[in-house]
Amino acid sequence: MSILRFDCFSGISGDMILGSLLDLGLSLDDLRASLEKLNVRNYSIGARKVVKAGVAATKFDVAIGEEKSHRHLSHILGIIEGSSLASCVKERAVAIFRRLAEAEAKVHGTTPEKVHFHEVGAIDAIVDIVGACIGFELLGIESIHCSPLNVGSGTVESAHGILPVPAPGTAELLKGIPIYSNHVPGELVTPTGAAIVSTLADGFGALPGVTICGIGYGAGSKDFKGSANVLRVLRCEAAEAAKRESSLAATDRVVVLEASIDDMNPQIYSHLMDKLLSAGALDVFASPVQMKKNRPGTVLTVLAPPGLGDAMALLIFEETTTIGIRYRESERWVLDRQVEIIACEFGDIKVKVSRLGGRVVNFAPEYEDCRQAALARGLPYKWVQSRVVQLFMNRHSQEIAGPLSSIH
Repeated sequence: MSILRFDCFSGISGDMILGSLLDLGLSLDDLRASLEKLNVRNYSIGARKVVKAGVAATKFDVAIGEEKSHRHLSHILGIIEGSSLASCVKERAVAIFRRLAEAEAKVHGTTPEKVHFHEVGAIDAIVDIVGACIGFELLGIESIHCSPLNVGSGTVESAHGILPVPAPGTAELLKGIPIYSNHVPGELVTPTGAAIVSTLADGFGALPGVTICGIGYGAGSKDFKGSANVLRVLRCEAAEAAKRESSLAATDRVVVLEASIDDMNPQIYSHLMDKLLSAGALDVFASPVQMKKNRPGTVLTVLAPPGLGDAMALLIFEETTTIGIRYRESERWVLDRQVEIIACEFGDIKVKVSRLGGRVVNFAPEYEDCRQAALARGLPYKWVQSRVVQLFMNRHSQEIAGPLSSIH
């Protein structure tokens, strides 16, 4: 499988994506010929070599004549769908623009059809988005993977005025995606870049075992002191070990933070756990230990996305009596997880379901749903839970996993 990895240590934008693909080996002539199928003529494209903080990269440029300032989603989709581009290119580009429209509509309190695309509706964004989809197709990319995104800091100017970084539309696109800031001033992730990766990426975080086959660098427009404003792409093939492990489960990376504490009021732990989970921690737990001078103590352990390590550490220092925190990044196997609704005589009950190789290996009725149903009807909790388990088992009788070896 041909995998494209985006390393977004300096953010991501549409022109950076195309620059990185050209640097990786995409032909500018082939890209230009494919873009001509859009039947849009009021622009020209080019590429040049630049150096950003000592890193050689390719800068992709779009020059545009006079152009109307606003476009609606229907206008853009009409351009794409009316072209003679390959169907997979059109499908990806349409999906990206629909996602952009939905994000902007939510921010502005309107519908996707009524959104005016100020920054992302002009020809340069159409070229960036469609061009990126053309590049993925011409390079034979089968899967896209992305690192956590460095979003920058401060504010950005927009058609609506001064906005915080990430801008509201970009933030909406980045929901559920690991982000961080290394305090570089300015906007590093643009709406176009966020829309492309949030729509097309198959995963974010650590890349599973791969073999690197090619490297490309796409340059951004700005220069930052002591920081290379480039997007790196790695063209990879899945390593044999990763191919074998992929039948077991997907992998991602987490940061693990630990603090040993023996002098704190135990009432604080509940408050701290709530704050850590609300701030984005994946899991928090406390383990009893025997510490020096034979004092009973607690090891606090926090699992979080890698980009949230600093925020977790700050909370632990502020809320506990510890003076030191151990941390490390770790890989983990994770099952596919979903939530299903079981309708029964007690109402709708959510069930958390985990699958491996497409088969159910774990499921658990949501505690609070079962509890509320039991209280409302004056029934024992165990009766409600058992009924939901029975209905779930009936629904998935053909999916329930046997021995794990049976899925290989």
